[in-house]
Amino acid sequence: MGRPATLQKVQESKKYLMPATLIDGKATAAAIRATVAERAASLLAKHGIRPGLAAVLVGDNPASHTYVKMKRKACAEAGIESFYYPLPADVPQAELEHLVAELNARPDVHGILVQLPLPTPIDEERVLAAISVQKDVDGFHPVNIGRLAMKGRAPGFVPATPAGVIRLLEAYHAPFAGANAVVLGRSNIVGMPAALLLTRKDCTVTICHSRTKDLPSVIRSADILVAAVGRANIIKGDWIKPGAFVIDVGINRIPDPTAKDGSRIVGDVDFESAVHVAGAITPVPGGVGPMTIAMLLENTVTAAERSVS
Repeated sequence: MGRPATLQKVQESKKYLMPATLIDGKATAAAIRATVAERAASLLAKHGIRPGLAAVLVGDNPASHTYVKMKRKACAEAGIESFYYPLPADVPQAELEHLVAELNARPDVHGILVQLPLPTPIDEERVLAAISVQKDVDGFHPVNIGRLAMKGRAPGFVPATPAGVIRLLEAYHAPFAGANAVVLGRSNIVGMPAALLLTRKDCTVTICHSRTKDLPSVIRSADILVAAVGRANIIKGDWIKPGAFVIDVGINRIPDPTAKDGSRIVGDVDFESAVHVAGAITPVPGGVGPMTIAMLLENTVTAAERSVS
């Protein structure tokens, strides 16, 4: 899973000359997926149960199609049964909710994933609330999010990407208790759950957004920075506190005439400048992305195990 994050730096003329530890999401995710496969095989051997994940995809969003394809491939590799339900963008709300109800009732389906975003005018909140809490492996049911926000309560499942962020920080020995954590972005999918998870780790958390005043100054206070705003290279190296842990959730495509297809993927953090200041940093791609699928698979196997406990 990569070497531990050691924050010893060589400093000369106030410049950090050694690059940060690279937080290897691929290696960390591979270890999680190997454990998931072992747990799935054990369930099948002991109880005759193969964990099952149902993916519901509404509309023709190319990115959503790609994500679902990747998730189904990962399921097959981990010994998880994958059920796929593509629906047209104009599917009636009642029909979509009826499908969710059918999946709730099926014993061979342990996890239900409704790929977001949903097209207008579908009421996303109603669809997510219709998923059984016991099968909400995406962690977006109002009950699970509510329990995540409450002190002394444990959600049944945590959203996969924020859970992956925390697992990466744990794998590289980030010091949580008392640390200043800054989350850039306040989406329901990443930003807000990540902030809640960091709070549970005893961090002092600041959530930044488009109306935050003097954003660079706030970010410079971060011992742990989670960037999830979806703006290419917005965070520069001189915004980062020397030695900070930087988790870049951003996936942004920018023009690149040297690339085969004329573009490349970058994060929200300007990696080339940040890597010489941060103590540990995720690359994009190869950082948080692989963790999202790994945590979804782990949630699915957990749901299957709970079904026989």
